[in-house]
Formats: sequence, C-alpha cells, structure tokens
Amino acid sequence: MTDDIAAGSPVSDLSSPADAYVGDPSVRAEWDSRYIDRAQLWSGRPNGALVAEIAGLTPGRVLDVGCGEGADTVWLARRGWEVTALEVSGVALERAAGHARDAGLTVRWVHAELTGAALPPASFDLVSAQYPALLRTPDAAAERALLAAVAPGGVLLLVHHAGMDTQEAHEGGFDPADYVWPSMVADLLDDDWEVEVDERRPRVAPEGGAGAHHTDDMVLRVRRLR
Repeated sequence: MTDDIAAGSPVSDLSSPADAYVGDPSVRAEWDSRYIDRAQLWSGRPNGALVAEIAGLTPGRVLDVGCGEGADTVWLARRGWEVTALEVSGVALERAAGHARDAGLTVRWVHAELTGAALPPASFDLVSAQYPALLRTPDAAAERALLAAVAPGGVLLLVHHAGMDTQEAHEGGFDPADYVWPSMVADLLDDDWEVEVDERRPRVAPEGGAGAHHTDDMVLRVRRLR
C-alpha cells in the first residue's frame, strides 16, 4: 500500500478540506444545494449495513465513498480504521470534518468525484459505498474505480436502496438509468473476486434523515483474492 494519496489529488487533513475540488462543477453544485437547504441532511448515525458487514473485519485502510456529513467516517475512525473520506459536496465535507475534529479524529479528506480522485490503486482494505450517487458512463468508469481501489485480500461493500434501479424516470429529473447499481459492479467481477454477499434484505435504517423511507437494501460484498 502507498502511504499517501497520489500527487495532485484534492486531499487534506486540515480544517478546510473543501478548498480544492476535482470533478464536474455542476455535480458539486447540485449536491451543495441539497445540503445548504438543511442544517443536517442525514441522521448522523452510521448505516446499518456497514455496521453489520464489517463486524468481523480487522481495521485497516478504508475508503468511504460519498461520505456525506461523516457519520460512517467518524464511526469507522473511532474503531481504529485509517479513513480516507471522499465527497463531491464541499458543504457536506466541511460538516464531516467538523464532526471528526469534535471527536478528536484524523481523517484524510478527498474533495472529488470518484473517477477523478486519482486514488492509489489496490490500496484499501475496505471500500465502503453506502447508497452512492455514482453516474453511469459507457466505459463503466465508476464501477471500475470502486474495484480498482480494493487491495488484494480487501473487501468492497456496496449498498443501495432496493428497487430503485427498476423505477421509471421521475419528472423531477431522477432517472435510474443514469446511475450505477450493485448489479453493474457484480457484472464486472472475474476470477480475481469472490462474492461473499449479494442479496436483498430489510434495511436497518437510522431514525430520521433523508432516505429513511426506504425499507430494503441491496447488499453486495465482494473480496479481492489477488
């Protein structure tokens, strides 16, 4: 594993992690607007599938993809994980950094879209993507970036709301065809990977926060063998 994120990545352990950004400005603006509208968008508690699925893992290096306001990041860091937290929204990243500082924790912050983050390949013992809004591209860039970040022996845990991938496009602009779903990542797996969990299950949801109305999860947990 490399000790540092590749040169040129928007990384910071400082009080203002959102000073630099790599990615589509319109994506950042969209997510910033969602966070600005509310003092707290999410529940502030770790996602239930994450808590359940990493119970038996030895803490190491973890990439928290789409860290939001930092509930998973803080929970992981408190349990001994060395956390790199990636987020497109500068508003969310500042909130997450504040929670980490209040808890006395050190986190490496990356203000970028996943596909532009220049993360060191095969470097994370755990890549956690909890309900990520990853845009789909013809070359499957986001799916490949998730897999590429996992170290040999490491785990990718991808969790999403069940049934969203089959919904019709909404008048509000949401079209499931625009986004990456667990089945798309599973389709890219070869003999270098072992599927440990691929199932639909009732969601263990924190109370409150956006998304609390979703009742079931799709959970994909795969281990990189080499």
